Amino acid sequence: MKIIATNIGERREIFWKNKTVNTGIFKFPVDEPIFLDKEEVRGDEISDRKNHGGINQAIYGYSLKHYEYWKNLYPNLAWSYGMFGENLTIDDLEETNIHVGDTFKVGETILEATLQRNPCYKLGIRFNDMKIVKQLWNTTKCGVYFKVLQTGFVNVNDSFEKVESCPENATIADLLIQRKKEKAI
Repeated sequence: MKIIATNIGERREIFWKNKTVNTGIFKFPVDEPIFLDKEEVRGDEISDRKNHGGINQAIYGYSLKHYEYWKNLYPNLAWSYGMFGENLTIDDLEETNIHVGDTFKVGETILEATLQRNPCYKLGIRFNDMKIVKQLWNTTKCGVYFKVLQTGFVNVNDSFEKVESCPENATIADLLIQRKKEKAI
């Protein structure tokens, strides 16, 4: 696997259900390396620290292969990497094959898979269509949160290499399915 895009977002104010909300979901590719720190990507906006950022959700990765599926459903969007709010667009990240605890070497960093991304209304705002939230819940194309075990820079075209596998643990897709059941979605 390899990094297709590194994405950063700035704080954006949006008007949602009669109130102003801050978000960092509008991420776009950058041309320079990004620094993956212990709790976030340096310089990337995280407006909702309850659900994003922190030790176990420091980095969000999403698969390039999933983009084709969504482009068929939303052909009129102005597509760019970072559409799902991911920091790293990775060519072939498959949630059904990644287990909690799997460890990856990328650029100067070492990352550990920790959690699934639960879709929320801000994704619907990004897509200008709230249907995307339920549609994502009905797939396993949720993306992967990573803990940063070793900080450092990551750049486009860096290899994303698995260095440790934990097949005894649940997959990221399993976590999403379990969360969906808990929420009765």
